[in-house]
Amino acid sequence: MSEHLKSSSVSELLELIVGREADKVSVADILETFGNRAFGAMMFVFAAPLVLPMPPGVSAILGAPLMFITFQWMLGRRTLWLPKALLERDMSMSDFRNLTGKLTPYLERLERRLRPRLTFMYNPLGDRIVGALCFTLSIIVFLPIPFGNMLPSFAIAAFAIGGAERDGVAALIGWVAAILSFFVLAVLSKAIIAAILAFFTTLIAMF
Repeated sequence: MSEHLKSSSVSELLELIVGREADKVSVADILETFGNRAFGAMMFVFAAPLVLPMPPGVSAILGAPLMFITFQWMLGRRTLWLPKALLERDMSMSDFRNLTGKLTPYLERLERRLRPRLTFMYNPLGDRIVGALCFTLSIIVFLPIPFGNMLPSFAIAAFAIGGAERDGVAALIGWVAAILSFFVLAVLSKAIIAAILAFFTTLIAMF
């Protein structure tokens, strides 16, 4: 990755992808654009769109790599790896442009306000605890629970952008959103149990 791209903001890198002349955008395209950026930046890219109402199936496209990213963050890995099957997942460029168009105005406002503060919250142990929490939330995001992925996605996005910018205030917002997520999902426990059973039934049927 060039020095110019390394210094580019997340919103600027998203605009680079949108500007490509292609019919589809794959997970591999996104990873290639962001290169060796921090885990936080990558998590934000996959989590933030799910905070907004999205077309059916988008949560499965973005949720799967999100699980792999948060799991590796939990383990304390320095470099990101995704299997080929996930790298090949794609969505139409028109849907991606629509998604980016909704997300970018909020992202640009966030980028103007974020700065390193309360950095004591970021340490190897703290990062692994947050990684474990985000991994749990990403599983919930991936499950087909109607409107059940928006608040967990918001929590992950807050942790992610906080980690990328070392902003402890964003991390605190993430903790509040995560607690609210588990409270809301506890109320919807019957739907969650049904979704989990359907998920594992489909998984077993594949073998």
